[in-house]
Amino acid sequence: MGQNLTRKIIAAHLVEGEMVPGQEVAISIDQTLTHDLQVLGWQQFEAMGLPGGRTELWVNYTDHNMLQTDFRNADDHRYLQSVSAKYGALFSRQGNGICHQVHLERFAAPGKTMVGTDSHTSTAGGMGSLAIGIGGLEAIAATGGGRLYIAMPKVVGVKLTGKLGPWVAAKDVILEVLRRLTVKGGVGKVMEYYGPGVATLSVAQRGTICNMGAELGATSSLFPSDHRTKAFLEAQDRVRSWKPLSADGDATYDEEMEINLSELEPLIAKPHSPENVVNVREVEGIPVNQVCIGSCTNSSYEDLMLVAAVLKGRTIHPHLTLTITPGTKQVYTMIARNGALTDLISAGARLLEASCGPCCGQGQAPATGAVSVRSFNRNFPGRSGTPDAQVYLASPETCAATALSGVITDPRTLGVPIVIETPGRYLVNDNLILPPAQDPESVEVICGPNIKPVPVAQPVQDTLRHRVLIKVGDHITTDHILPSGAHILSLRSNVPAISEFMFTAVDPAFVGRAKEWKGGFVVGGVNYGQGSSRDHAAMAPLHLGVKAIIAKSYARIHYTNLINLGIMPLTFADPCEWENLEMGDELVISGIHEALRAGRTLEVKNQTRNRSFLLTHGFTKRQVELILAGGLLNYITRTKK
Repeated sequence: MGQNLTRKIIAAHLVEGEMVPGQEVAISIDQTLTHDLQVLGWQQFEAMGLPGGRTELWVNYTDHNMLQTDFRNADDHRYLQSVSAKYGALFSRQGNGICHQVHLERFAAPGKTMVGTDSHTSTAGGMGSLAIGIGGLEAIAATGGGRLYIAMPKVVGVKLTGKLGPWVAAKDVILEVLRRLTVKGGVGKVMEYYGPGVATLSVAQRGTICNMGAELGATSSLFPSDHRTKAFLEAQDRVRSWKPLSADGDATYDEEMEINLSELEPLIAKPHSPENVVNVREVEGIPVNQVCIGSCTNSSYEDLMLVAAVLKGRTIHPHLTLTITPGTKQVYTMIARNGALTDLISAGARLLEASCGPCCGQGQAPATGAVSVRSFNRNFPGRSGTPDAQVYLASPETCAATALSGVITDPRTLGVPIVIETPGRYLVNDNLILPPAQDPESVEVICGPNIKPVPVAQPVQDTLRHRVLIKVGDHITTDHILPSGAHILSLRSNVPAISEFMFTAVDPAFVGRAKEWKGGFVVGGVNYGQGSSRDHAAMAPLHLGVKAIIAKSYARIHYTNLINLGIMPLTFADPCEWENLEMGDELVISGIHEALRAGRTLEVKNQTRNRSFLLTHGFTKRQVELILAGGLLNYITRTKK
């Protein structure tokens, strides 16, 4: 019986464990991606006392928070450049572009394993890389040790047949997958695309599909490496990185689904979730105040060339604004040289720098109550920077049609389809990617005054007696837990300061209560912690004394981040018990050490309501030791002695 591509790559990198879905395995890692929200991750790397990373490639990107409204962000960037030089990472400077798009263009390679400190690291799956988004501390540990521990994923085979019709885009493919599976449908799984329809999709289109696999909660997403991959690498002057890779002809999958590309039509995700997908024609005519095109999902050369062709000789609707964010310096330079940039500007578009920008709340917040249509990957409440904004997610085609009409518009009304050919040659200039220092010992790490020490957990006590600090519902995102935005992300290297914003969008009194009660428990619903991989959503609870999260289920990355920082993510044995808890209830959990090591349930006594209930956990033996040690950093430091 043949193997699917995911299992082939894992088997080639397996260093520990058995490839049984759900069991923990360790795989060797070839490439590492970090970005500018990981100042604290680099501090943790320094604390480990390692001379450098053990992966064959480490690229540190500056792309998320580019606004320099005071010294803090500039100081963080200076720190990141100096630690990159000292510890062996390439440094992608400000202006070089969004990490995932740059990595797809310049570094990702078929068959490689890769970790990245961002949930959308899976974009590199469009190149045939098994690319996994994880938290910063976990990525630093995997880079320093050269291996990653994960639960062996199930593999979902997504068979693609047919060919996309006129004005139907790769974005519509992944929106269709989200419509079918929901935002928790990919948890514990890799989405592997195969079938005759794959050959009709460019690498850029494949990257778009893999990018939003993160919205499914998937471990990763993956395409084969074929003639389209080879042509892209030739055009990027990297053909030496190419090799053919695909599933065996008789490969099997744990789950399967099929999408006929020819039957798809333009889709759109309504507020406030990427799974809230409908056909564009169902919401046509809704007035729009803002259109944003870009992000790591849809900022490729092909995307922006198509938008420029649609807008050429026309003017955007007077009742809306349009922003364009090129994904990389390469894209920006190419559209500037061929005249497409002029077409965008002439039509009234506002051009932003090559960075994450408004996708992670860095400017361009919509007006009060405004409708914003974006080619981005997330539309969680408040992520845009405006709490009551109505954010829709759609393809660049739909965004361009909407920008011209002023209302949500099916792009098929634009008439004769526009075909953008993949370039035979990209403009290659890596002058904004700095190599590490040849003499690391001579490099001084520059640490600004806003950069504070990383909080470190204490070993977990055998008995915990605390109150419920907050009770929240299903699908709480890391943006709910710790919002993004220009002001807040400028505090990313200062955990005490950034912690002041924890749960402010849900309950403004939370921080004061956590301080007054000297920590406690957080109670959540289904898929707790979905969204961004940012460690700060676990570091802030640690700083404020949160000892455990009690939820119905968890998103993968946040679950692991909590463990790595020494906070227990526990699960209701009976989800109905969520109904019987309220904020302020005093809970007692005892016999923790023995129960965790024996893999038994934990009994919780609700002293306030005079009742008991059970909690389960799925911790591996290694994770139990991490928790009992007070987190991964403590564990590594202890095992080195």
